[in-house]
Amino acid sequence: MTSNLAIFFKPHGVAVIGASRDPQKLGHGVVRNLVDYGYDGPIYPINPHASEILDRRAYASILDVPDPLDLAIMVVPAAKVPEELTVCGQRGVSAAIIISGGFREVGPEGQAREEEVLHIARQYGIRLLGPNGIGSIDTHTPLNTTFVKGMPAVGDIAFLSHSGAVCAAVIDWARGAGVGFSRLVSLGNQADVNEAEMLDVIGRDPLTRVVTAYIEGVSDGRAFVEIASEVARRIPVLALKVGRGSGGAKAVASHTGALAGREEAYEAAFRRAGVLRARTMEELFDWARALAWQPLPKGNRVAILTNSGGPGILALDALEVAGMQLAPLTDETKAYLRKRVPPAASVNNPIDILAGPGPGTYALCLDALLSDPTVDAVVAITAPQDWFAPVSLAEVIGEFTGRGKPVLAAIMGLASVNDATAVLHRRRIPNFAFPERVGSTLAAMWKRRQWLATLDEGDEPARLDDCDPVSAREVVESHPAGRWLPPAQTDQLLQAYGIHTPGAGLASDLDQALALAAEIGYPVALKLAADDVVHKSDVGGVVLDVTGPDALRSAFKAMLERAAPHIPQGAIQGVYVQKMIPPGVDLIVGMVRDAQFGPLVMVGVGGVQVELMGDVTFELTPVTPSQAQAMIERTGAGKLLAGFRAAPPADRAAVIDVITRLAQLAQDQPRLAEIEINPLIVLESGAWAVDARARVG
Repeated sequence: MTSNLAIFFKPHGVAVIGASRDPQKLGHGVVRNLVDYGYDGPIYPINPHASEILDRRAYASILDVPDPLDLAIMVVPAAKVPEELTVCGQRGVSAAIIISGGFREVGPEGQAREEEVLHIARQYGIRLLGPNGIGSIDTHTPLNTTFVKGMPAVGDIAFLSHSGAVCAAVIDWARGAGVGFSRLVSLGNQADVNEAEMLDVIGRDPLTRVVTAYIEGVSDGRAFVEIASEVARRIPVLALKVGRGSGGAKAVASHTGALAGREEAYEAAFRRAGVLRARTMEELFDWARALAWQPLPKGNRVAILTNSGGPGILALDALEVAGMQLAPLTDETKAYLRKRVPPAASVNNPIDILAGPGPGTYALCLDALLSDPTVDAVVAITAPQDWFAPVSLAEVIGEFTGRGKPVLAAIMGLASVNDATAVLHRRRIPNFAFPERVGSTLAAMWKRRQWLATLDEGDEPARLDDCDPVSAREVVESHPAGRWLPPAQTDQLLQAYGIHTPGAGLASDLDQALALAAEIGYPVALKLAADDVVHKSDVGGVVLDVTGPDALRSAFKAMLERAAPHIPQGAIQGVYVQKMIPPGVDLIVGMVRDAQFGPLVMVGVGGVQVELMGDVTFELTPVTPSQAQAMIERTGAGKLLAGFRAAPPADRAAVIDVITRLAQLAQDQPRLAEIEINPLIVLESGAWAVDARARVG
């Protein structure tokens, strides 16, 4: 239920429980901010020992407060919160912000108290923000429920944060940087309202053009993806997800399980939802300003205009690292520029007009570059100098906003450029102290444009009608949880979903192996059959291209001798004899079920060194053919399938087919914890799951 969450930004009346006359107390700071920053609704300080606080009448109890009242802010010791929240419920309060700490974050006793508070809130239908947060801000209302001194200017960037300290720092940064915000909210412990619900509410605010978030985790992965993708269709959503180094629980028996940590799941989830993931707070707000203030580029070709070579190279390096490229410029543009810049200047991109020219030359060049059809975005750079004021250049650059192409500025420095930055911000042009920051910013804008374009492709996951989920379910249900399926059953599982396998017969002794090989036809492959041995090659349990009976006898004996020291007695069941598939492109395709986001499919370059190379990518299921194609292109698999080093091209369509079938298998069989095909041998026509394993969860 999100309908009444707007109360956290536009309440009709606010009570502060724990309001204080002491300027050093948080309860005083909350009342101060409500008063000083212009909230025009009634403010009710609750303090039984005061008659008034900051010229506002104080009340002994919230029960004594007149209407209108729908929001309570609690700044009382944690032990008193349940009692005060009960009284709020009796008074009919709809929403409460619990700023107090001392709940789940302090241990079991605090956890129990938080659960009690949540129970009370649900009993009375109260929505809770927090506990252990700093509150919410809406600059347009205006409303500031925090105790933090200062308030950002009115703007169109929203920020939600799992950390109160980070939120407080952003408030202070925004004031110093002159960047306006629409809404800010500290989520705290999220006992009730979580990041997905708040994202939904903020994403519907007509005065917000970009949503930014500091995220430590998500409460419900699939719900977050669904809401984030809906919001991202309307406005950009940017996230800084911290905790990159903390791996989640992994099923390390397979390459797929070992490679699929929490980071990979979040990357896949953000990609699916269209959430742009920043690496730092600086990136988060660099991108936010550009996306809120400038149009999206129609391509990735950038023109750099500078008065010094070094800064231009910094920008160029950053752009290329981020996947952008220099615009080639037309001959007409170069000829126009040559007549208007010093003889020694460079009219090739980056355009270096040298140190002498001033704002007038910048104006001529910017006009030409923005008119050039090969240019999708322009970066204007100037190094500190004495012959014109930075603010005069800012005024000139500001004239070129609204031309349909993004313009970013790097009037470099800090001490002398505050006025210039203020001018640019008023004209909605981001300014960067150093030009290398434009690389990731323009790349984020281009990525946003590309994601929006995929929404128009009409590519939807389609149910494959030639699959047999009933047979597959029988295989999965017949096997105990936590164990790997025998190869024969894994083959049945894949075949039920139309994934081709060469098939294999189990030979318990040499005579059976010879008979199977004669039936299958040489050459064959021999693979060890032993309980819980997943990576057979690690114990010498794979021999390929066995060409005849004599070679089979020798390989059979040598394999068992190699494997015996590494495997418990009695665990070896024999040897699988399998038809050899001709050489092709070796890929890995897999699925693993993430606890937060559900099933993920994987594709990448296969082989025994797949974990070492790590050239794989993940995607949430279900997967469309175009998403499967994009997965292939994100790894070296794309180049291999195209025909690497004079090799013939391999069947890319067959790989896409396998990925989509594996994704449907994951959706249909929720008990299947993970499955891996390594290698999937891709030929000029067709693909074969040569070695596969599957584990029941």
